[in-house]
Amino acid sequence: MLSQRPTETTARSTMKLTLLAKSRLIMISLVLLLAGCAGEKPRNSSYHYEPRSYQSTIEEAAAQYGVDKKLITAMIQVESSFNPGAVSKSNAIGLMQLKAHTAGCDAYRFKGKRGCPDDDDLRDPQINIDLGTAYLASLQRQLSGIYNPVTLRYATEVAYVNGAGALLRTFSSDRQKAVSMINNLSPEAFNWHVRQHHPSPQAPRYMAKVEAAYNQL
Repeated sequence: MLSQRPTETTARSTMKLTLLAKSRLIMISLVLLLAGCAGEKPRNSSYHYEPRSYQSTIEEAAAQYGVDKKLITAMIQVESSFNPGAVSKSNAIGLMQLKAHTAGCDAYRFKGKRGCPDDDDLRDPQINIDLGTAYLASLQRQLSGIYNPVTLRYATEVAYVNGAGALLRTFSSDRQKAVSMINNLSPEAFNWHVRQHHPSPQAPRYMAKVEAAYNQL
């Protein structure tokens, strides 16, 4: 009578077929997975944003508030690389990276409006540029009395990131005395003073970045 158990050869053949089937299943799964990934946009894709798209808005805001249009353009380049959807970890929003309840409120007050913008306002490129330029103008009002236009530009850049008061206090706690001391310095000497005496290391670094962008325009 013949034995009912499979022979050793038959068992090996069955094992090979099973392994082959599993291998094919794994390959099919990998192909489907890769096909699915190919249809997705990479999360960290690099997009190019065209500065010229906002040039007319920048020029209008510059004329309205009396702010150098090259300065506005340079600051947008540094702040957001012209990405209107940019949002920082501290919730600074849009082209000029404004915070609704700080710079946004200051810009509203400068414009004679009550309250503050909301986040959706700041995501609108035209509103963002308008409010960002109004904020620059409010800083330049706080820095009024600085006569040299290059020094005023430097001071505005520093004030944009750390406030006008913090800058002036590096010279004197008395505003008029601080402005007088600034006016006795060349732009180069003012730049050196900020690098040496501003309490925030971010301030001179920011000024250098904006100036580099400004000088390329």
